[in-house]
Amino acid sequence: MQFFKRWNNITGWTVFAIAAIVYLMTMEPVSSLWDCSEFIATSYKLEVGHPPGAPLFMMLARLATMLAPSPEYVGMAVNAMSSLSSAFCILFLFWTVTHLARRLMTRDGAELTTANTVAILGAGAVGALAYTFTDTFWFSAIEGEVYALSSMFTALVVWLMLKWEEQADEPHSSRWIVLIAYLMGLSIGVHILNLLCIPALVFIYYFRKTDRATWKGIAWSTVISGAIIVFINNIIIPYTVWIGAQIDTLFVNTFGLPVNSGITLFALALIIGMGWAAWVAHKRGRVVLNIILLSTTMILVGYSSYASVTIRAAANPPMNSNNPNNPHALLSLLNRDQYGDRPLLYGAQYSAPPEGVKEKKVWYLDEDGKYKTATVLTGYTHSPEFMTLFPRMWNYSKGEKEYKQWAAYRTRTEALRDENGEIRRDAQGRPVRGEVLDFGRKKVYTDSYGEPRTVTEPTFGENLNFFFNYQLSYMYWRYFLWNFVGRQSDIQPSRTTITDGNWLSGIRWIDEMYLGPQDNLPREIAENKGRNTYYFLPFLLGLIGLLYQLNRDQRNFSIVMWLFVMMGIALVFYFNTSPGEPRERDYVYAGSFYAFCIWIGFGVLAIRDLIAWITKRSNVTAAAAATVVCMGVPVILAAQNWDDHDRSHRTMARDIGWNYLQSTLPNSIILNYGDNDTFPLWNNQEVYGVRPDVRIMNTSYLGGEWYIDEMKTKANDAPGVPFSLPKHKYTYNNDMIYVTNSVDRTVDIREVMDFVRSDDPRSQIKLSDGSMTDYIPTKRIALPVNKENAIASGIVAEKDRDKMVDTVYINLKKNSLDKNQLMILDMLANFDWKRPIYLTQVYILQDFGLMDYLQFDGYAYRFVPILTPAQNPYEIGRIDPDYAAPLLKDTFRYGNIADPRVYVDYFIQYNLSASHARDAFARVAKELLRQNRVAEAVELLDLGLERMPTSQVRFTDTNTYPFLEAYYAAAAMGDETAAEKGDALLREYAQTLIEYIEHYLRFEGAQGDMVSGIIDEKLDQLGDAYYLASYAGRKEILAELNTYYRSLGVSEENLIDAGDRPQQSDSAHLRGGF
Repeated sequence: MQFFKRWNNITGWTVFAIAAIVYLMTMEPVSSLWDCSEFIATSYKLEVGHPPGAPLFMMLARLATMLAPSPEYVGMAVNAMSSLSSAFCILFLFWTVTHLARRLMTRDGAELTTANTVAILGAGAVGALAYTFTDTFWFSAIEGEVYALSSMFTALVVWLMLKWEEQADEPHSSRWIVLIAYLMGLSIGVHILNLLCIPALVFIYYFRKTDRATWKGIAWSTVISGAIIVFINNIIIPYTVWIGAQIDTLFVNTFGLPVNSGITLFALALIIGMGWAAWVAHKRGRVVLNIILLSTTMILVGYSSYASVTIRAAANPPMNSNNPNNPHALLSLLNRDQYGDRPLLYGAQYSAPPEGVKEKKVWYLDEDGKYKTATVLTGYTHSPEFMTLFPRMWNYSKGEKEYKQWAAYRTRTEALRDENGEIRRDAQGRPVRGEVLDFGRKKVYTDSYGEPRTVTEPTFGENLNFFFNYQLSYMYWRYFLWNFVGRQSDIQPSRTTITDGNWLSGIRWIDEMYLGPQDNLPREIAENKGRNTYYFLPFLLGLIGLLYQLNRDQRNFSIVMWLFVMMGIALVFYFNTSPGEPRERDYVYAGSFYAFCIWIGFGVLAIRDLIAWITKRSNVTAAAAATVVCMGVPVILAAQNWDDHDRSHRTMARDIGWNYLQSTLPNSIILNYGDNDTFPLWNNQEVYGVRPDVRIMNTSYLGGEWYIDEMKTKANDAPGVPFSLPKHKYTYNNDMIYVTNSVDRTVDIREVMDFVRSDDPRSQIKLSDGSMTDYIPTKRIALPVNKENAIASGIVAEKDRDKMVDTVYINLKKNSLDKNQLMILDMLANFDWKRPIYLTQVYILQDFGLMDYLQFDGYAYRFVPILTPAQNPYEIGRIDPDYAAPLLKDTFRYGNIADPRVYVDYFIQYNLSASHARDAFARVAKELLRQNRVAEAVELLDLGLERMPTSQVRFTDTNTYPFLEAYYAAAAMGDETAAEKGDALLREYAQTLIEYIEHYLRFEGAQGDMVSGIIDEKLDQLGDAYYLASYAGRKEILAELNTYYRSLGVSEENLIDAGDRPQQSDSAHLRGGF
């Protein structure tokens, strides 16, 4: 046994070292996209992140940042903490596999031989290293997010429970259970996913305490484990704070004591009382009660990390999500109130008409320091006839189109319609009939006005089909197969497709059955580093291990199965996901993949037994051979996944924030909306001190009264946003404000806001329920331009003074405004052109009709009093090349993506496109050409393609066509090299399009139907390039494209004459120009 323990430790720490080295080598040196930028920023200054918060993560990350020699290394420090946490997860996984394998090997008193020891250590190494290099875990392991630390806690508590199981008969063994309870309490301050391993822990306890498992015992264990989860998640987490909040309300409102005094006293009394009760139970010999009370106490002690959230919120830091400076606000943060809820077992479907509204009473801290109540709407009620069991298609913000593609399984025959909805007819004018998807059933109901209405209600069968087809298959099993079979690409499709985002084995005949031809792939597909194939090897080894453990050790198999199910399928049921997620959600299910890797480890034991059976020798050689053979699984995972998981040279997430901030003038306000145009900006300001004079305002948060209060205050060096509405006008009020045409004239914006600000009953309208509410009496609003302020603040350059309008006219598009839009209107009424206003996305002002008053400054859009009608949706806003060109050339950064070692993954590509990063060079170049500054324009075009080369950034029409237009325009203006550069780019672009067209033309039958839209899209893009070449007089390019079109069967009369005369029609020869 000592031999095993020694080598178990040595091998475990060796595996840890391998994982740590790999993760530290491949981690990003700065923040990554999504929540990482926010987590790193909030950790650095101990600020408050988005709900439900992660206080323990913040505090540990803060300790990590203290080791950073300068702010430049803060992101690296937090990423390193995640990397080391992940390596510890691998260590505990190794020890878990070896423990379970040793239990299997030594059952019935069998001796632990040297051969068995080698096999056990091999199983642990293979299973742990396989998980080290899996796609999902590796991605999360190396970034400053909560999932790495949460995974470590999960692996740690499972291993500790196995340690208890080993020492359960020894005195004081229950200390392991108390320690586990404490760690679970701590883990709540990271992520509550850790609670899902409770059933596995309960079954470890049950199997250890009983000699003979029974169905009754298993049933009771299941019930108890569920009760423990409910007790922690639904009682301890919310209700300890809720009770504290009620006591705090009494102390503040009745006794006049300071805010948080009541919850502080309650928390101390609760901890002391629980500790005293545990001591009494111990003195009376009530062992089980003592363990329960001690464990509950330690959960509460660990959970107390949330006190830091309230402490830091009271300091009012610049990042202070939900401002949980009192227990009522903390409770809202913990409950994630701003995200709403979703039905699980019983509820309405997406098409159900609302019958009424759900209301909830909330407490908030008013300006006078007292708690007040308000009533908020939390959702809709529905008639019982529209309520159903197991409502999977519940999200009313999604429509029939989104759900139908996943849920429909029936067909019907009817007249076919074209893309315009017109009935298709044959040559004789008869309707063309065909088979189409049948979805839902029509249901007639009477609305509140007594009028009959019809809705399409999904059937229960379609609900189940959606659950199995989308939620379970697409949103779980697809991720599972990514990790253990292979992945087609890292591109997230916007809807069901066979071209991107699927699993892929690398076994051609299997893949072609459902994904179409897999040879002669377009370069962009073949060179996608997210295309990883494992040939089913990890999956098969795990399946072998699963069957091996099931056959030999059913008790421990059930423990691993509980982990697998609770961390995977149970989460699928709980999340009740809707179509159209903004990002892939595989990281949530990493715990399930962790469990499967335990079975991968057991696969080594099965292979060892197979080798022993074949060779008739169960010795060290057989165990070593099995380990070596099975080690091919982590090796292939590492080899395939390294290139797309190595982020060691990439800095794009940080640079997105840098570019947006550097776009702005001094003392600006920049409006943004999503995670990736907000968190990187916060990160730059809070960590690196970039542009502290700029006020960053996330408009999706602006519907929260806490955020409006925050925006009114100074942050860093930036003054507050000039809002004028008093607190009672936006605090649980005016979540939506009606817009009417009561006043049939243009009204000054200050008069409008005075009207809204007024409490005069004449400035309100009566709703159908008799209540009064504020409203806006006009849709056309005048925003006067203070030209001197606009010049002084830099909003308009002196050279453009004469281009300014006297009045900017706001045209409200809808019949109501959300609260965030009301606050933007309030800001516009009061900023008086003294502070520049910027947008990261133009649609923020779309509902105000202000799209024609923007200036594109290379990354962000400036709101200017210069009318510039938008010509097309891709070129909104005027350009001042004297301002934008220096930014593009000398200031902006692009994440080092020109380095071929940097993998520009899908979301980097997506954000480059959303921010118009590459086409910005072409847009500014075009403006330079309009000013006859040809050399500067060509230099800028060359620089854009140099910093974001076509070898790294995928072709799109929006990031390529403007370059072609600009190059050919420069050539027409006399630049001799521009035409050649345009030709080279067009050839490469056309070749890429042709590769896609040729590839997808090989798809047949149903697969061909699935890619027909992509073929049409690529042909349209090729046609645009073709006509541009004709317009620019590039006859050689035209001739090459004519050759290709002829190979497709396009007749001569439909081709542009380029003076070419085809000699033959062999398609292979004709494509030679490309």
